[in-house]
Amino acid sequence: MSARGRFVKDRGLNFRMGTALFLNGLIYVILILGIWYVLGRSPAGVVIALVISVGAFFFQWYFSDSIALRAMRARVVSEQEAPELHAIVDRLCQLADSPKPRVAYSNSPVPNAFATGRSPQRSVVCVTQGLLQTLEPKEVEVVLAHELSHVAHRDVTVMTIAGVSGVVAGLLVRMGFYTRYRGSSNNNSALVLLGLMAVGAIVYVLSFFLIRVLSRHRELAADRAAALLTGAPSTLASALTKLSGQMTTVPTQDLRAQGAANHLAFLPAVNGKSVKQLFSTHPSLEQRLEQLSKISTQLSRPQ
Repeated sequence: MSARGRFVKDRGLNFRMGTALFLNGLIYVILILGIWYVLGRSPAGVVIALVISVGAFFFQWYFSDSIALRAMRARVVSEQEAPELHAIVDRLCQLADSPKPRVAYSNSPVPNAFATGRSPQRSVVCVTQGLLQTLEPKEVEVVLAHELSHVAHRDVTVMTIAGVSGVVAGLLVRMGFYTRYRGSSNNNSALVLLGLMAVGAIVYVLSFFLIRVLSRHRELAADRAAALLTGAPSTLASALTKLSGQMTTVPTQDLRAQGAANHLAFLPAVNGKSVKQLFSTHPSLEQRLEQLSKISTQLSRPQ
């Protein structure tokens, strides 16, 4: 069985994923070389740089799904616990001829869904209580088709790998701030910390924008794949409109609780006024609806 199944291919997405992997790999090498250089180009610096690079990649690769589930306050549920949800996923997997991922559920009032995992065989799709309360079953189905297409396209795997540079860079900056605030009488140590913070900050900014460029296109690709698989672009448009409107009523503290998983979610957990499009992980609602409208027109034309 093909992991991609019957989900439509997207050459633009494939190109961007390849470019993102290459550039993130390059950034990661620069980051590790920067750590080694700041630490004095010593044998100890080489060991530290290697431990950081290998450890961070291992942690991100094997625990990214657990981290995402924790960020969404979700847990994997069995067929006995969520029979209707599993039935929808089973039906979509049969339609798409793709492997079935684990199914998770979150009690969060934030109406959202996401998919993550290092491979199609180790993936998980999750929906929140808020989403199930907001959408009709057919709308839930097309949203899950969107999430399953992320798994089939393997862009969740790429996002997992691409996030390693940002994680390490962010840790360096936090470590520098923490150590600096504790104080140090050693001028050389202070310079080393400042150097690590500078390297971390530069790499974090580069990784931040690179991930967002990929994330926006992958959302459009998933919308398109889900609409064509289910033949229901208008239903997906309805779900997007409902969820976007509902997001404005969610308390700010609940939105913040899921902010760490925004790049994986069906919709960013923001109220629409608290984020600039330049920094958004998703294309605008208008862009997504416009694409779905075009697909609906195409599908309605006689073949």
